[in-house]
Amino acid sequence: MNTLTEGEVYRIHWVPGTDRLLAVCHCGGEREFEDPVALWDWLLAHPEGHSSPHAHASPAAS
Repeated sequence: MNTLTEGEVYRIHWVPGTDRLLAVCHCGGEREFEDPVALWDWLLAHPEGHSSPHAHASPAAS
């Protein structure tokens, strides 16, 4: 039987009042994104780019 305690858990939160999403990795790293594809690229690239948990490094908007 699979439970949520097994494996890696990723969380994605909408930032109210914005078009931004907050990604939370299973390691505790956090980052805000406007692009959901970039968000998933970052989450699945763990540990690359996950150097400091709870650091909100926002990429520049283009």
